[in-house]
Amino acid sequence: MSSSTTVIRQPAPPLILRIIYFILFGWWFTGVWINVAWVLNITLIGLPFGLWMLNRVPQILTLNPSPSVLATTVRDGQVITVRVQDVPQRSWPIRLIYFVFIGWWLSLIWSNVAWLLCAVIIGLPVGIWMFNRLPAVTTLMRT
Repeated sequence: MSSSTTVIRQPAPPLILRIIYFILFGWWFTGVWINVAWVLNITLIGLPFGLWMLNRVPQILTLNPSPSVLATTVRDGQVITVRVQDVPQRSWPIRLIYFVFIGWWLSLIWSNVAWLLCAVIIGLPVGIWMFNRLPAVTTLMRT
């Protein structure tokens, strides 16, 4: 019995729609989203929701869909099972230690610099790239 894993990306909305969304809504709402997430991260009760919000920043900024993994199991040349799952992550203790010592402060700086770069046309590509890396900077989340 063998198995294979393939990372698949859900189809994104058309580029013109994503551009219009970014100009009218995404760039300013992302700034609000980040700061609300960090207010939630200050409290122990709000921390899980705040981290969830920070991991969704690329979707809020440009409607960029999250990738998922398609795992198939093959036996004797026949596909037995196909399941969609999240991208495999590092163990939670490692991610927790990273977040406590590095992720919380680095991601706050990282996200605000990215937001400022998105506010100017010249910095836009770098700002979007930084936002796409924000989940990894915050909690080592693989995307």
